[in-house]
Amino acid sequence: MKTIQQILDNYSQYRTFLDDRFGIRLCNFLTIEQMDKIGFGMMPGKAPEHQPKEWTRENILEQLKGDVEFGFEKALNKRGISSSLMFDVVRKWNIVLEEGLENWDRNNYAMYGLPLFKATAIKYGWDNPIGDDTGAEDCYNEN
Repeated sequence: MKTIQQILDNYSQYRTFLDDRFGIRLCNFLTIEQMDKIGFGMMPGKAPEHQPKEWTRENILEQLKGDVEFGFEKALNKRGISSSLMFDVVRKWNIVLEEGLENWDRNNYAMYGLPLFKATAIKYGWDNPIGDDTGAEDCYNEN
């Protein structure tokens, strides 16, 4: 698993141009000083309240699980922009974890990212709402 320092040192490869949802989620694990390093400032008046989550596999998996569930929801509702952003978030958490899905091709984005959401859910034993489907079937495409 990557360390926070490894991510901070190479954050340019994690940042996305549209909506850095990964960065927003990563901030839950960062100190205020670390947030500043990657361009996320704390809202005025909130700094004293912020307590970063411990950087553990279990805490990252908890975050990833919620992100996979949200990704499935957006993909199954054919929400293109939201699905794409969640595909990016899930792919980046898999890069952080380095447990077998870290090399998922960013161009392998069939049907709103369903194959990645499914692969991640199956790997960790989470709910897989598409069952035996691969996620690339035409029924998941916009009609």
